[in-house]
Amino acid sequence: MEPTRIISEEEARAIYRQGEEAVVALIQLMSQTMQSSNQEILQLTERMQALEDRLAKNSHNSSKPPSSDSPFDKPAPKSQRKRHGRKTGGQPGHPGHTLKVVADPDHVVRHRVVVCGHCQAPLDTVPVVHLERRQVFDLPPIRLEVTEHQIEHKICPMCGAETQAASPAGVTQPVQYGPEVQAQAVYLNQYQMLPLERVSELFTDWYGHSLAEGTIVSAAQEVAKQVQPIQKVIQNHLTEYESVVHFDETGFGINGKLHWLHSASTERLTYYAMHTKRGQEAMEAIGILPKLKGRAMHDGWVAYFYYNQILHALCNGHHLRELEFLQERYPQGWETQLMALLREMKAQVERAQPPQAALPPEQVAEFERRYDALIEEGLQANPILEADPSQPKKRGRVRKSKPRNLLERLKAHKSATLAFLYDFKVPFDNNQAERDIRMVKVKQKVSGCFRSTEGAEVFCLIRGYLSTSRKNGQSALEVLRQTLMGQSYLPSFLSIPA
Repeated sequence: MEPTRIISEEEARAIYRQGEEAVVALIQLMSQTMQSSNQEILQLTERMQALEDRLAKNSHNSSKPPSSDSPFDKPAPKSQRKRHGRKTGGQPGHPGHTLKVVADPDHVVRHRVVVCGHCQAPLDTVPVVHLERRQVFDLPPIRLEVTEHQIEHKICPMCGAETQAASPAGVTQPVQYGPEVQAQAVYLNQYQMLPLERVSELFTDWYGHSLAEGTIVSAAQEVAKQVQPIQKVIQNHLTEYESVVHFDETGFGINGKLHWLHSASTERLTYYAMHTKRGQEAMEAIGILPKLKGRAMHDGWVAYFYYNQILHALCNGHHLRELEFLQERYPQGWETQLMALLREMKAQVERAQPPQAALPPEQVAEFERRYDALIEEGLQANPILEADPSQPKKRGRVRKSKPRNLLERLKAHKSATLAFLYDFKVPFDNNQAERDIRMVKVKQKVSGCFRSTEGAEVFCLIRGYLSTSRKNGQSALEVLRQTLMGQSYLPSFLSIPA
């Protein structure tokens, strides 16, 4: 945008003396210049607004993760949850984890009194009047144990054939690691997400034995091979039998290229799958959504709505954050009331839980009426701007404001937004999926990216298996140990088809 030159008095009088046509031409030129300047100012204003909106977004008013917040300009803590009024720490009834004296300690050390601490008289023959007990909980020095299996070979004196004794299950090499070492290595690398080098270093520090990185990788591959049938069963159960399944996806790198990790989960099950795409192509390949019998809970990503033959539920945690952003950047009043209404609905559902399965129809109708009224109020306050007829027509859809976009989504997907009102099996938000996918982001922060597709697939299989095990009250280390011994864990309500 070039600066406008100011016409001097002499130039203006000279144009005036040239006659009417010269004055008209000057006015037209000034009008065109002003119109062009106004258009550029409008574009710059829109661009500045978009940049300010981007800067104003954080983990509390958008879907951005907390790790993206600037460490020097973090927003003040502001939870969507209301304060419960209880003190911090364990609540009444919490079992606690305080050390308690055990009745049968492993070692007992008696500290005897032999002389009086005051007059130095001998006390070794004086009876004990009181025995004070103090117990110290600690770990003994730990080291690897080596068990040698000697397998006999004998030659039959009758036929001359050689026969050998049966070797123990799993013992196939002259020298190998047992399931305990392999389980701990996989646990540290895949569950606690320590890099290979640090796992090897930890084994050296703890056990005085350096573990090769290839050994850790091989153990993880073996676990993944063992649990693959289990994950297939989980995938089928989520598709066929769960009433509500939570979905989410996140990007992560494999060998420098963007891939997507997709999750499908419930309170009892977790399934992860990796794909090069985020949308419909990936969902078709994974195979859960195309055949889903239950309801899909998600964050509103447009690809999910391609499956219009299934029921949907939208995450109201996302809606509350978006409304909070509008409250901060585009305050109009209706957004604050809509936030309050959604929270009121949630509280009413929580108070009316079992034996009820849904809110009474008249109460639902009243909530819907108030919801519709606020949506309509917002739409009237944010009309679609008519295109300027004097400007060239732009290709594509008409650009809408952020409030308008959210309002149209809330209106179009009203039944999915308010699904928690109609069926108490449907939660208010998609926090289950966000919790299940959080550890994947932690892995990404630790390692940056995966070096190979195979490594990423191994991670998905093992993490999904361990997440399912933990949800069903199992120890992650114990199920890894059992898996390496050929006894993979399967929740009691699942079964592997014959």
